[in-house]
Amino acid sequence: MAGGGGASPSCAAVAGWTVTAVLLQVVGLSMFLYGFFPVKPTLPGFSGAESYRMPSCGLAGGGEQPALPPDQLRSLYRELSEVPPVYDRLVLMVIDGLPAEFVLGRVGKPPSKEMVESMPYTQSLLAGCKATGYHAKAAPPTVTMPRLKAMVSGAIGGFLDVAFNFNTQAFLDDNLLDQLHMIGYKLVMLGDETWIKLFPKLFWRQDGVSSFYVKDTVEVDFNVSRHLESEFAAKDWNMLILHYLGIDHVGHIGGRQSVLMPQKLKEMDDVIRRVHNAVSGLEDNLDRTLLVVVSDHGMTEGGNHGGSSYEETDSLALFIGHSVQSSYCSPYDQNEALQVDLAPTLSLLFGTPIPKNNIGVVLPEVFNSLTDQQKLRTLELNSLQFLRLLQAQLPAFCFEDCINAKYGLGIDKIPQSVEKKLCHLLSKAFDSHHPSHLHQTSNVKSIEAGCNRTAVNAYYEFLRYASEWLSHRATNKPFYLLVSAISLMIVSCLSLMGIVSCLLKGKSLSQFEHHSEWNSDYHWHLDEVFIIMGIFLYVSSLGSSSFVEEEQYTWHYLTSTLYLIFLIKTTQSMLRESDSAVARAEGKIFHGNDCSYFTSCKLIPSMRDGYRLCTIIIILVSGRILRAWHQGGVNWIHFPDISKSLAQADSFVVKALQIISVLAVVVLYSVSLLLLRPRKLNILLVWLSHFFCGILVVLHIWQSQINTSLPTKHSTTSIAQIFYVIASISLTFTFVASPWIFPIHSMEAEPTSSGSSPKTAIHLQGINHSMFLIGITYAAFWCLLQLLLQQPINAIPLLLIFLQIISSIMHFSLDKSLHKKWVQIVAMQLLGLSGHFGLGNTNNLASIDVAGAFIGISSYSTVLSGILMFMITYGSPLLLYLGMVFYISVISSDDISTPHQSKWSCILDKMITLPCLLPLLINSIALTSYTIVLLLMRNHLFVWSVFSPKYLYVCAATVCTCAGVFIIAVTAVYTCTVFSFRMRNYKDKSV
Repeated sequence: MAGGGGASPSCAAVAGWTVTAVLLQVVGLSMFLYGFFPVKPTLPGFSGAESYRMPSCGLAGGGEQPALPPDQLRSLYRELSEVPPVYDRLVLMVIDGLPAEFVLGRVGKPPSKEMVESMPYTQSLLAGCKATGYHAKAAPPTVTMPRLKAMVSGAIGGFLDVAFNFNTQAFLDDNLLDQLHMIGYKLVMLGDETWIKLFPKLFWRQDGVSSFYVKDTVEVDFNVSRHLESEFAAKDWNMLILHYLGIDHVGHIGGRQSVLMPQKLKEMDDVIRRVHNAVSGLEDNLDRTLLVVVSDHGMTEGGNHGGSSYEETDSLALFIGHSVQSSYCSPYDQNEALQVDLAPTLSLLFGTPIPKNNIGVVLPEVFNSLTDQQKLRTLELNSLQFLRLLQAQLPAFCFEDCINAKYGLGIDKIPQSVEKKLCHLLSKAFDSHHPSHLHQTSNVKSIEAGCNRTAVNAYYEFLRYASEWLSHRATNKPFYLLVSAISLMIVSCLSLMGIVSCLLKGKSLSQFEHHSEWNSDYHWHLDEVFIIMGIFLYVSSLGSSSFVEEEQYTWHYLTSTLYLIFLIKTTQSMLRESDSAVARAEGKIFHGNDCSYFTSCKLIPSMRDGYRLCTIIIILVSGRILRAWHQGGVNWIHFPDISKSLAQADSFVVKALQIISVLAVVVLYSVSLLLLRPRKLNILLVWLSHFFCGILVVLHIWQSQINTSLPTKHSTTSIAQIFYVIASISLTFTFVASPWIFPIHSMEAEPTSSGSSPKTAIHLQGINHSMFLIGITYAAFWCLLQLLLQQPINAIPLLLIFLQIISSIMHFSLDKSLHKKWVQIVAMQLLGLSGHFGLGNTNNLASIDVAGAFIGISSYSTVLSGILMFMITYGSPLLLYLGMVFYISVISSDDISTPHQSKWSCILDKMITLPCLLPLLINSIALTSYTIVLLLMRNHLFVWSVFSPKYLYVCAATVCTCAGVFIIAVTAVYTCTVFSFRMRNYKDKSV
């Protein structure tokens, strides 16, 4: 293909180098993800009889035991454990998303009056010392699947479990459920189907419901409760799992303060009452039942979860049974535990070995019915299980060596190394528990009585320290692999920089050759300097956890400041023109073959200047409103903002704002189409389809907010599905048909002021008309889709972002020489990024909107809901890329100034190179820089709570950028290809 002019590389070379750079980036990113994110080391197999004995040095896992029938295995475990099973039946009631403070209060204070009144029966059990509760801290990521694994195995999964939460696979590690099944227990599961996916062949009976269809807050719990009577009448099970999802769904829809929350809490309290009364009636000397009420995670004020804040990790563990009853209790003491502590506690209560990979510690208050020696034995068994896990992690660690090294009661100074400190703590605990090791001739009973308290404290000191160390233990990161991955990313980033530099240099040389008066443009302008400095500022901020948490401030500052600079430049330009008699004489009349729809009406200078100022002011005012709509971030989330005020207002106000936004988008699209002077039926059909889609969105808004306490109506799902079908057909038709419906020749063509030939202007006008129609249709339909999917509170921010993009394009078209093209593209990129945070997104996984991902889906689909969730999260950046097609149609014709440049390859080159390359370059700089930061921060305190979630967002933004650039490139290539084909046919017919 021909070169684009000057020193610019050819279009084919640019495309080839760009694809190569992107592929290098993808390979480097894949290598880094594989090498950086930890895989928790686990022991294979299941615990057996060997777990009740002291492990031998150099043999962590123990040998394979012969398989025994369930009854014999159960008897063997009872004999070896020396601790009788406390219970015979277990009811595990999981209330998804219930924060512990709703039941137990916070910081020693009772729950709010509303919460106490919502759960009267549960509060009476706590006040009557018939139950004991814990704030069981959940490890991030706080999503259901990894938290269920943690509860039954006692092990903490890897960080990337958050991704697997949406596609659960069978759980193969050692766990409580498999241990119970091996001793002959029959398990029944009702509720969240995640359990069925984790344990597909384990349950005697099961009835699963989808956990991801969050619009349903009623049927999802009714489907569990309807089985209660029959299950308690059956008496053929040993473990009953009840997983209720309603509270989690209420949170996703309306947050903690939702009007539905008290009603749903009362429903859960009634279920606890029914279950407790039922199991109390079943109990006799041969059949003792434990009711455990737990939650997998908490929720933020907005009702989301996934991050590491206190509100998200504050899960509940409530034990109701005879072993926890006492004569005195303080129900609202801040009893703290870890969620993984459930696994060893339940294992010992039911007489099964502790799972091999457990890092949890038994909870002492649950074993009140045992003797002191039996309680010490539970701690010893917990320590023996830890010892096996430690020997697998530290091959040189051996308890016999600890004893020989004399790290016993007489040594107060704790060694510095991990191995020696573990030896010291463990030997101290064992010496306190079995004093005969040191005092062979002493009175054993008196010594044991005196050492019980010391032994308990020593055991817990060892267990907590070992648990903390093991929880941070992961496979070693292959440093050479990480460095190689970053090297590929750096090469990719530098390649993109080189390509963009060559293009900009070639363009400047070309402009200088044809317009010698542009020599003054070689010095840097204020907006250009600010953009370069802004990129350096952003890259520098990535090394600070606080700046990562509050990234929205960076983008709001860069966007508003850049457009303030544009306002200054516009004002200065207006003042220069007012002083220039030449400018007044020429009048800057714009012609139709300039292909600029906003300026085709031959504006006089005063009107044009007014429009230039108004567009900038609209952008700045809209940006300020977006900044105030969501406080966002982490540190200032509690500050008042517009969204919080509207959330407290009447629902009619929010609904009215949604409808106004839909109507405004329809009007803006209609006005834009009028600029094409539509006389063709095809354009009218597209407009009608958009108008009808707008009506569907309004109907969906009206129907979905009539009564949010009812499950999602079939009518609202049907409305959304009809919208998807019509929008898909309309967009496909517009994309395919637009290059064919606009003429390749025009009688209205006039010679352009820039010197391009009439022939060039003729086919450019057709191309730009086609790109204009496709681009504005893309953006308008995308806005309607976002108004359908986004939270109702985000309707006005979406309209403002759309208005900002249109105003920016209009401003740049009114004076194309005021800002360089690359500056214009970067400015629009900043609008998309600031809009991303203006919609309430943060770098915390908890801000992901799950509720909208199921609109229009009648049954759960991982792929469809995942795509919708991605569209919601990156609605603003993707709107920017779709708007870039619109921008190309208005701006790109400027660069075609010679007959040589009128070749199709050059036209395509001028249309898409910078709009595609600059977003790729900006994203590459962000991705490469943050990858280096993440490697440097791999041992930082906040690496998993702050830096790693941000990296997932950076990876998703890379996918978003590639998708957006692909849409721009495919649209432009297809349009030019069709016009090239039509021109050849036209010439052949003319000949």
